Amino acid sequence: MDDVNVLLEPVRASLHAIGDFLPRVLLALLILLAGWLLARGVRFAVVRALRAINFGVMTQKSGVDRFLQQGGGRFDTIGLLGGLFYWLAILAAFMVASNSLGLAYVTDLIGRVVLFLPKVVVAVLIIAFGAYFAGFIATALAAYCRSIGLGDGDALARLAFYAILVFVVLIAIDALGVGDIIRQTFLILVAAVAFALALAFGLGGRKRAAELLERWSRARAEREAAQEPRRPVI
Repeated sequence: MDDVNVLLEPVRASLHAIGDFLPRVLLALLILLAGWLLARGVRFAVVRALRAINFGVMTQKSGVDRFLQQGGGRFDTIGLLGGLFYWLAILAAFMVASNSLGLAYVTDLIGRVVLFLPKVVVAVLIIAFGAYFAGFIATALAAYCRSIGLGDGDALARLAFYAILVFVVLIAIDALGVGDIIRQTFLILVAAVAFALALAFGLGGRKRAAELLERWSRARAEREAAQEPRRPVI
């Protein structure tokens, strides 16, 4: 009899472990199901809220939607933000479920991803608003150059647009908190491109630069002369 009890003891221990683990598995499945339903609701609410405030109009004018769809993607900025919030809720549910199962390493790993996703959302918003602001400044600069008769206003507007966009991208990278190495590498590349353009412009565009400055000064002088009040002739 003692031999039978010894043989059955591992079976009893296994059944006891299964009996303790099975309710936690069922609880984890329920958490995942609830998280999936919550994620769908969050994505629907975020997309509806952004479309209600006409956020898509701004992203279309800024060119962010066109950039996202150039690679064959079928989603816009609103869809991207909705997808980010969807996966944020899904990963949060996975984190809670893995914690209920006692998987500490998996919980810690998913927790790091969950903490990173809000930074991605902030970076996307920074790029969207920054690109819109850059487009607004470029349009205003081009209109001003046309009003004073400057022929190279479009080139200056594009230069201002890309300069502001580079600054915005740097802010977005800093918001991601991915480390200084990416930001420093980006700054090195930008400095190299700026140096190459300045060198090319200095060597081959001196005459063009002199003509541009002379035309700009002449247009400004003519505008000031037109605005001066005329004295009555005695």
